[in-house]
Amino acid sequence: MINASVYIICKDEEKHIRRVCESVKDFAEIVIVDSGSSDKTLEIAKEYTTLIYHHDWLGFAAQKEYAKNKCSKEWVLNLDADEELSLELKEEIVKTINDNKISGLDIKISSKYLGKFNHPSSKFNRRVRFFKKENGHYPEKLVHESIVINGNVEKANGFIFDYGTTDIQTHLNKINSYSSLRAEEKFQKGKKASFFKLLLVFPLAFFKSFIIKRGFLNGYRGFVAAMNNSFYAYLKEAKLFEKENELDD
Repeated sequence: MINASVYIICKDEEKHIRRVCESVKDFAEIVIVDSGSSDKTLEIAKEYTTLIYHHDWLGFAAQKEYAKNKCSKEWVLNLDADEELSLELKEEIVKTINDNKISGLDIKISSKYLGKFNHPSSKFNRRVRFFKKENGHYPEKLVHESIVINGNVEKANGFIFDYGTTDIQTHLNKINSYSSLRAEEKFQKGKKASFFKLLLVFPLAFFKSFIIKRGFLNGYRGFVAAMNNSFYAYLKEAKLFEKENELDD
């Protein structure tokens, strides 16, 4: 038994919830915070844990902070309902607990997209997902929440595998939703759209995604992903411009 808590926020994730729970069933506890599933998500989750809570949706950061605070162990691991823990990462987690020298692990996220995971030489997004509970908190954000750690963090070699954006339609739905949230955050912080941002954000984001992050190694999948990521970057600025014009009206 791995002496750590796992916390997962979810809603209507019957397609994925068994996979993530299977990957962490040897952890001391699994905490599920659900915001109103109407499918079989909770029925499946009950096979793995009794620590299931309902909580109305607060936003990504606040919802994860609530779930984290339901954990009882010193060490905690956050996974999304559509993710999976790799065996290599699990071994690193056990070693981190036993050594007790750092406060968290910065972990690579590999996404399955159009049938395949990213090329191993791609530059992966990283997130701190495993840490000492008392050393981490989520600053208030509407989307793209990230934990802030008080203490030393090391980079892990193992992966978290993400199955949540496997097709273009799902990707575009997320892009539309998340870009609205990010535009709202920018607007609330007083940030302004500009013609030059609208003009340059797409090509610069494409260069970052396809070249700097080595998306080209993923072939046509990398090209499609880079185009969609660039569209996301453009939409954030376009929706911020839209909100400013609404205020002027």
